[in-house]
Amino acid sequence: MTTTSSHQDTSAGQDRPELRKAIEEIVASGFLGVSLRVHDERGEWTGSAGTAELGGTAEPPIDGHARIGSNTKTFTAALMLLLVAEGKIELDTPVAGHLPGFGLDRRITVRRLLQHTSGLFNFTGEVYDDGSIVHGVPVPYGTTGKEWVDNRFRTYRPQELVELALSKQARFEPGAGWSYSNTNYVLARLLIEKITGRSLAEEMRRLILDPLGLSGTVVPDASPELPEPHAHLYYRYDDAGQERTIDVTRYNPTWVSTGGDMISTTRDLHTFISALMGGRLLPAPLLEEMCTPVATGLPGMEYGLGVFVQETDGGGTVITHNGGNVGSMTLMYSTPDGGRTMTAVLNCVDDAGLSIAAAFRPAQQRLVNEVFRGDQTDPAQPAH
Repeated sequence: MTTTSSHQDTSAGQDRPELRKAIEEIVASGFLGVSLRVHDERGEWTGSAGTAELGGTAEPPIDGHARIGSNTKTFTAALMLLLVAEGKIELDTPVAGHLPGFGLDRRITVRRLLQHTSGLFNFTGEVYDDGSIVHGVPVPYGTTGKEWVDNRFRTYRPQELVELALSKQARFEPGAGWSYSNTNYVLARLLIEKITGRSLAEEMRRLILDPLGLSGTVVPDASPELPEPHAHLYYRYDDAGQERTIDVTRYNPTWVSTGGDMISTTRDLHTFISALMGGRLLPAPLLEEMCTPVATGLPGMEYGLGVFVQETDGGGTVITHNGGNVGSMTLMYSTPDGGRTMTAVLNCVDDAGLSIAAAFRPAQQRLVNEVFRGDQTDPAQPAH
């Protein structure tokens, strides 16, 4: 694969060859393109590498729109906490009192939704410790890839996704464990709409998007459109014995409603996470609640309310949530004080076997090490 050098780099006079090299290596590892934005003690640096579309030569737009996947959860959790600040609800309120129609266990609280400790079945499917899989809605991965392609413009109602999840066995009793479940955030959406009387999109604009000036961030609901400019997203699958690769930039995102459907840019993600961690969005006690984590069982990673609290290789801590969607991955990292951030968008050819995942983990780790290596607590430890 040809690597296009990052001619779009802007660095306020700062040459950052380590960042340029990192994004070019990401493209060489199998991604079509990447755009990166870093804000740190040396100022702002942005750059891109690779291509915006298959067969093209143009690089991904540095501030292009992207489907941000599970970064959506951080926005949703922040919105819920702002409603807590307004007195609309409390974190330890049972959800069943506001959404009585679902017959939810009363031990499921607002906090347990945002924290992934409700135990609710994930409507996008569950993979259990013994390797067994219980499917939910068709997803682009595993055995349902072709079905997802055929249904990618279908609209799923949030109530439908919750009812599907509740028809399956819960993973554990509420509060008895941690398990990442998109169902928690669809319920959070329904709860926000119930206690405010307004749509999630309206509340997101009122409390987060407009106050922070996030003009490139969208709650799309059922719209399949991705606003220009943007890189293209692709999916490779088997169609009756024939391998096909199609452009999946347009699709209806309601199959990941509220847990992974929003659209944003690297600039807006930086503005959002720096304001959030810098204490300019939430009252201090609620930001502390957001960043107070529980164990997840994942190495070096704990989970707060809509954010991961992650140890870096250098011994520091970053607040993060990444997003994966079909043909697209987004990264959003910040130091706990919001003073240093890294946001990125990667586009690729995805497939049912998640073959790009093997390249994603080292790419992600490489960028985190480059940007947050200054957080090392052991001065004797090398930077790389």
